[in-house]
Amino acid sequence: MSDPLMSKSQFKVWFLIPLIVFLGLIVMFFARLGKDTNVVFDNALNRPVPEFNLPLLSDPDTKVTNADLPKTPFIINVWGSWCPTCYEEHPFFMELHQQQVPIVGVNYKDELDKAQEYLTNGGDPYVFSFRDFDGSFAIDLGLTGAPESFIVDTQGNIRQHIVGEISAENWQSRIKPCMDLLTEMGQKQAALDTPEITKQIAEVCK
Repeated sequence: MSDPLMSKSQFKVWFLIPLIVFLGLIVMFFARLGKDTNVVFDNALNRPVPEFNLPLLSDPDTKVTNADLPKTPFIINVWGSWCPTCYEEHPFFMELHQQQVPIVGVNYKDELDKAQEYLTNGGDPYVFSFRDFDGSFAIDLGLTGAPESFIVDTQGNIRQHIVGEISAENWQSRIKPCMDLLTEMGQKQAALDTPEITKQIAEVCK
């Protein structure tokens, strides 16, 4: 015969567990309020753009590789027609295109016709876009979600990771200073892998 007191105690324990978990989540939520969510992941930085051989979005029969990437500092932008924030970001990319800022698009896990329609309707700000249908390139790149962007130096190394959209605000405060520094160092043909230069880049390309 089971002990009624023991059964009652077990019931209380099982009742309290979900409550404790819920309260823990509440504490974590309020602890994050007011803090920067635009996190830069160190594992995406100071390493070469991953090797790729993927089809052009505009011509899927043609493939592009790392050799086709710009030789000046540029932005890699991961986007998709299914991504609401990409639509918000896109008009500013058209402004950057008018300023001749090189942007390479990575069309992430998208349908070909919808991705092509996205650029037809909104304009194409990219030097080129290539298809990453299975998402393997973006994962190797360090993607956590779309849109995200990566700033690449003249030697093909990732120097800045922007989580979320690029806007006029973070362009002026974070991204343009980084690209200007990388451009300056590229023009001087500076060795970008020395500890001193790496530290300087890290300080600017936060």
